[in-house]
Amino acid sequence: MYRKLLVATDGSPLSKKAVRSAIELAGAVGAELVALYVVPRYPVSYFEGGVSIAPQEIARIEQQWSDKGQAVVDAVRDTAQAAGVKARAVVSRSDLVAESILSAAKKYKCDLVVMASHGRRGLKRILLGSETQHVLTHSTVPVLVLR
Repeated sequence: MYRKLLVATDGSPLSKKAVRSAIELAGAVGAELVALYVVPRYPVSYFEGGVSIAPQEIARIEQQWSDKGQAVVDAVRDTAQAAGVKARAVVSRSDLVAESILSAAKKYKCDLVVMASHGRRGLKRILLGSETQHVLTHSTVPVLVLR
């Protein structure tokens, strides 16, 4: 059925539910698990009068975010391995979360993407869209979305 699952997580309670389900599914079908956390780049403003932040401070903040992401996927990997599921922890750096998920699924040859529905509601959803919706629309492999 499935040989390799990608689970996208951000450490939130809803994504933890997706992680639990992905580990259970991987265990049931004997699949490997790839846990992915996408770290955003620090936003830099170029508008006149904007607050200027030293490059060292930006690097420190991005490293802090990356360390948090690594801790999240390491915990997923450890939980999966404790359940007898072979797992890999991956951190990606990008502002394009959905594209990073799709790219990782392709890179690691995953045949299922598991993720939570983090969609925005109302006008924000119309204007900004949804990472989950983008993955659903552009994925070449099945996507399991958990609510």
